[in-house]
Amino acid sequence: MEYFPLFIDLKNKICLVVGAGEVAARKIELLAKAGATITVIAPTISASVQQLSSSYSLNIIEKDFAVNDIQQQRLIISATNQTEVNALVAATADSHNIPVNVVDNPELCSFIVPAIIDRSPVIAAVSSGGTSPVLARLLRAKLESLIPPAFGRMAKLAEKYRPAVKEHINPPAQRRIFWEKVLQGSIAELFYSGKEAEAEARLQEAIQNTPKELDNTGEVYLVGAGPGDPDLLTFRALRLMQQADVVVYDRLVSADILELVRRDAEKIYVGKKRNEHSLKQESINELLARLAKSGKRVVRLKGGDPFIFGRGGEEIQTLVEENINFQVVPGITAASGCATYAGIPLTHRDHAQSCTFVTGHLKDDSVNLNWQQLVAPNQTIVIYMGLVGLEVICQSMIQHGASADLPIALIQQGTTHTQRVITGTLSTLPEQLKDQNIQPPTLFIIGTVVSLHDKLKWFQPEN
Repeated sequence: MEYFPLFIDLKNKICLVVGAGEVAARKIELLAKAGATITVIAPTISASVQQLSSSYSLNIIEKDFAVNDIQQQRLIISATNQTEVNALVAATADSHNIPVNVVDNPELCSFIVPAIIDRSPVIAAVSSGGTSPVLARLLRAKLESLIPPAFGRMAKLAEKYRPAVKEHINPPAQRRIFWEKVLQGSIAELFYSGKEAEAEARLQEAIQNTPKELDNTGEVYLVGAGPGDPDLLTFRALRLMQQADVVVYDRLVSADILELVRRDAEKIYVGKKRNEHSLKQESINELLARLAKSGKRVVRLKGGDPFIFGRGGEEIQTLVEENINFQVVPGITAASGCATYAGIPLTHRDHAQSCTFVTGHLKDDSVNLNWQQLVAPNQTIVIYMGLVGLEVICQSMIQHGASADLPIALIQQGTTHTQRVITGTLSTLPEQLKDQNIQPPTLFIIGTVVSLHDKLKWFQPEN
């Protein structure tokens, strides 16, 4: 994070703007909307600034900027077209520990003025850290279309009834759940459609009809996080991640996806890798039940899909036995996501009429699979957790009749910017990988569909 996002109270605080052109006028208007007391220093005052002066009672000083013009201002903006003046303003402000922004010159700035979405009292701000103001404005335009104009008025309604809700509903976690239902449900829709009086009446009714102590039983959401790219999350997954009290997550859940979890949610890591489990599966099952019984809304976040080699079935069995409410949210499984991003269709009329998912996990240094089924022609084999047992798998398939030249692909960290695809054959790939620094998660695809990779690959990761 290049800049720490911060909202500052400027009401009746003295702020200085150096420069009085059209750009300065836009900054002055923003400061004035925030209630600042504004001094403008410039040798020439534009018509736009003169017009703002009568509206906002600006203190205009027509002269060149001097070092002693900076005293105890709360905030300073320099908006001149003179490089030397801008540099002097920035250096002087810095020496007084006063936040300064030099328009279009991020190197001289101690803060950035963001693109603003104003639904007062709700304010949203977007910044590119000064690297691309146009990009920030484009994102602001998207957000403007998503946030209804009535959003600010609804926030004021929530503020009005916040004391009543606080008095009527305990504990704080239950109040948050109450407000989430109000602000995402039928009451909010009434407000957005202009029926504000009816919405307020319904809110009053909801407060009175809500018991002081709500049912303290929580709920568990088994959520598929997909193969790694946050863009592949479902809308439902994202919504539940944003309202969870606790997130219990696996090793295969990417850091980018964890960033989308509600900021103040508790995060519990229960990842597993070969011969190294932070928690045994039985302990994870018990943890989910215990958290839900304490009244928490728990997201169990799993890479890929919970029901495809995710042990989701085992976890919800415990929840059923404990009579705990749960939901299962499917995710794009690694087989589909990684194959697609590698340009390898899992089925193809000329290559494969079926697809089989198997796990290549070693147990007692052996892989116990139905080899006769796996060597049948015209199919695609997808192997999860097969890196350690790859040599055994390839040798066994050849021994049971598969061609030594059958194509196979390794996909490392599929769908992410660190994705790698290495192709070979059953006879060559194990040797090819010995000198490679392969990083999990990995997936293997076996079948003639792999031969289409060079022609159909479309995803070009950054590295």
